[in-house]
Amino acid sequence: MSKNITQKQKKVLEFIYETIKSSGYPPTLAEIKEMLGVSSNQSVLNFLVSLEKKGYLKKEENIARGLKILPLGFKILEKDALFPIAGKSAAGAYIDTVEIFGEWMILPGAIEKEIVKQSKEDVFVIQVHGDSMINAGINNGNILLVRKTREFRSGDIVVARSDDGTTVKRFIAEADGRSYLKPENPAYKNIPIFEDTIFDGKVIMNLSLINKNHE
Repeated sequence: MSKNITQKQKKVLEFIYETIKSSGYPPTLAEIKEMLGVSSNQSVLNFLVSLEKKGYLKKEENIARGLKILPLGFKILEKDALFPIAGKSAAGAYIDTVEIFGEWMILPGAIEKEIVKQSKEDVFVIQVHGDSMINAGINNGNILLVRKTREFRSGDIVVARSDDGTTVKRFIAEADGRSYLKPENPAYKNIPIFEDTIFDGKVIMNLSLINKNHE
């Protein structure tokens, strides 16, 4: 159930949303302070703490402009959800991750309501390059919605990262204890999972297919 939000709290939340949408970045404390017409950073922090406690906002510690509007926040604002484009990933061999700072994507309302709003984990968007996942319906240039999670099951399509870069593959865990990253294209070989392999998240939707169906 949504908790009450004051007019000033909603004004702050709306300002954060519009700043992200227009500039690609959340506002600074100084910018929020100027918008509110208050004289101290503590006044701004009090608003942010209240919004976070009510579940509308998440403040990332030790990160400049580390403000993220949560699903409940988009709902109370009656706005489309904004999701960060985290970078580019290979659907082939590993490639170096290319971070795309300041770019955001608005998801179709139906997707946001049915999938993302029900998720307690963070989500992000990533663009794929390569053809190693074509038999899973993931083609070069597709944009994927990825959920950050700590739980992965054999068969999940994951975003994996190592010193070699980032890739999208199917995670396979065999009964004998072996595990590896499997491409969905016979032209590519399985990729071993090593100690330094990190799973950034699980692919939950191919947004390119959704957008195509809505055209």
